[in-house]
Amino acid sequence: MKRFLLISVALAALLAGVSCSVTRKIPQDSFLVQKVTIETDKSTPRKERIPASELKKYIRQFPNKRLLGLNFYAWIYEQADPKKDNWWNNFKRRMGEEPVLLDVTQTQQSARNLKSLMDYRGFFSSDVDYQIDTISRKKRAMITYSVVQRKPYRINSISYDFRDRFLEQILLPDTTRTLLHVGEVFDLGVLDAERQRIASYLQARGYYDFTVNNIEYLADTLGGNDRVDLTMIIKQHLVGYDEQGDPILRNNTVYRIGQINIFPNYDPTEAINPDYREGLDTIYYRGLNVIYHKDNKRPNIRPSVLRQVVPLYPNYVYNVHRVDQTYNQIMSMGYYKSANVIFTEQVDTLQEASYVTYIGDRSVDSLQQTPEGYLQCDIQGIPALRQGYKIELEGSTTSSFYGLRATAGYQNRNIFRGAEALDISFTVGYEYMKAEQARVRNAKEFGVTVGLQFPRFVLPFRMQRWQSIYQPKTRLEFGINYQDRPYYRRTLSSLSWTYTWNNRRYSSFSFRPIDINVIDMGYLDQQFMDQLQNEYLINSYRSQFISGLSFGYVYNNQRRNLGGNATVLRFNFETAGNLIDGLEHLFSKPVAGEDYYQIFGLRYSQYFRADLSISHKVMLGEVSALVGRLYGGYGMAYGNSVSIPFDRLFYAGGANSMRGWAPRTLGPGSAPEVTNAAYPSQLGDMKLEANLEFRFPIWGMFHGAAFVDVGNIWYADRKTAGSPDEVFHFDTFYKQLGFDGGIGLRVDIKFVVLRLDWGIQLHNPNAPVGQRWIQKFRWKNTALNFGVGYPF
Repeated sequence: MKRFLLISVALAALLAGVSCSVTRKIPQDSFLVQKVTIETDKSTPRKERIPASELKKYIRQFPNKRLLGLNFYAWIYEQADPKKDNWWNNFKRRMGEEPVLLDVTQTQQSARNLKSLMDYRGFFSSDVDYQIDTISRKKRAMITYSVVQRKPYRINSISYDFRDRFLEQILLPDTTRTLLHVGEVFDLGVLDAERQRIASYLQARGYYDFTVNNIEYLADTLGGNDRVDLTMIIKQHLVGYDEQGDPILRNNTVYRIGQINIFPNYDPTEAINPDYREGLDTIYYRGLNVIYHKDNKRPNIRPSVLRQVVPLYPNYVYNVHRVDQTYNQIMSMGYYKSANVIFTEQVDTLQEASYVTYIGDRSVDSLQQTPEGYLQCDIQGIPALRQGYKIELEGSTTSSFYGLRATAGYQNRNIFRGAEALDISFTVGYEYMKAEQARVRNAKEFGVTVGLQFPRFVLPFRMQRWQSIYQPKTRLEFGINYQDRPYYRRTLSSLSWTYTWNNRRYSSFSFRPIDINVIDMGYLDQQFMDQLQNEYLINSYRSQFISGLSFGYVYNNQRRNLGGNATVLRFNFETAGNLIDGLEHLFSKPVAGEDYYQIFGLRYSQYFRADLSISHKVMLGEVSALVGRLYGGYGMAYGNSVSIPFDRLFYAGGANSMRGWAPRTLGPGSAPEVTNAAYPSQLGDMKLEANLEFRFPIWGMFHGAAFVDVGNIWYADRKTAGSPDEVFHFDTFYKQLGFDGGIGLRVDIKFVVLRLDWGIQLHNPNAPVGQRWIQKFRWKNTALNFGVGYPF
């Protein structure tokens, strides 16, 4: 304890030294920007008040980044000798950050930027003031911006001027969805958003070249009283200029799709060759011209597969949403590293003077026409490497436990010319426990998994294509895993058939109608079984046949909110044995002298299991974030089973759970801690957990984290538990929660994040009463976990 106190005092003294020395090299009469505050206008209604987070984007100067509240990066930068230009001093400059010194011109420009923003948002009478407070002795400056929005201009009326008369009958019915409303603030941002909305609306209805530049506004403020009479002008298409320099205008063109050429093996480096097209051949398939190189004898992707992912057909009216869908579905095949969907106007079709005519009754001149043209569509698919390899590592260690798991994989992204992805992975795991009483202290694991994924639904019948199903996939997977533990040896065989899809927004789904697992216990230590003293857990180690189905749902808006707040929800449900149980009761009899049934000589499992995880990320700046997660899971055996299989039970600890414990070493409940066990086996049929993590940048690709975890596992009722301390009770479960805290390091190398977390147990519910809150730092009360990707 004294050593820990001395280390803490020394660290505090070092940090204080860093804080005080950062301004020593600052020139005389210069000040380090220490703090920037933005005071919003509290007199403006909250709905119309511009938040400080938005105003912050227009400030020119902000304080240096900090670490643990100190100017660490500025201090590192100042440690570099300005007279030397060697690798060591350059490293300090790159790792650090040049001190931000007060520049009054930048402060004045920031105030002007804030004023411009408020004018843009409709607050033309607004005002911005700033105040600079300096501390000469410490060479530090604090800047405060005070924003006064005052009364905004509001929309008094909205009218439309259709210079392109053909668009009148198209756009007027759509005004029910307009973003502009009488009485609301005259916000130029909303006006721009309405222009973009209308342009997208028309681009989905054939107007390929209609852009926001075809729409302009006329704002009349002569009525006074801060009111604006707004007129939206829908302009015609500018064709060119005549000999006198006057513009030549015509109605905007409606386009249809003409030829559709798809290049499934496009190489940009070869395409620049003038003779590139001479070596090409074409296969026509249901509206697609599949173009490939003659030397290949056939396209690398079957035309029927390409037809399924391209929702474009000749003579279809141009629709930007179908174009986006084409791009996304091509990329979702997993075979292409990039794709381009390019449209070229076929000029000769416009010269033929084809028109679309509308006869209306809104005016005397009721006959309206607009030209119709055709577009040539070229789809260029640039394949990724057909074959690939991967290596993954995951490790965990405590004072008495070491674990390492490695996976090596091979992938072929187009094995049958249908973008079918074959992947084979080999897994090797090793764990070691320092248990003096155990005969064997290590555990080994070997496994192989073979998967085949189709970029479509593979069904025994023809299915109608539903608009709500997006990026459908089918996966067939077979795996064998051999585990040699101190107390048992077993072989797990699995076969699954899975469908996955999403709804184009935030939700993705998975349905597994076939999920077969065979657990063959080759060896089981009877002494270990006798020590369990839990019939429920004992039965979970038996050889079993598992046949069921499962469903998974994920809501994830992180891609839509990159760099902002985001929520991820995961729900999984699985059930097993119900169909087999019904057939067995109809056509078979129980095992002689027993009350259960068997299939293929094995007792089949019957249970259900569900878990729910909700995580939310709150950004605390451009990079720093606070992330929290809640997790709950429950399972129950019934019918032909008296326990859930070992692999379907819940456990706590490890790289993605309670990081102060190694896997399967926490819980259940407040049962006495297991000592000298050769292999951890703390399991339960329910789990509750909460995690909170603060993520912050350190330097470049290196990021840090500080976290706390709370949770445990339990048995749901007394019949399944070995002792009353393992049972979950609503009135006492909070006393059985484990607590840990710790720090972590993340290395973001773009395509993957490597993670190292060091967790310290703060409250161990399995320790003796009176010793559960950790009072002395001990290495055995910590765990070091290595993982790939974020924990949640």
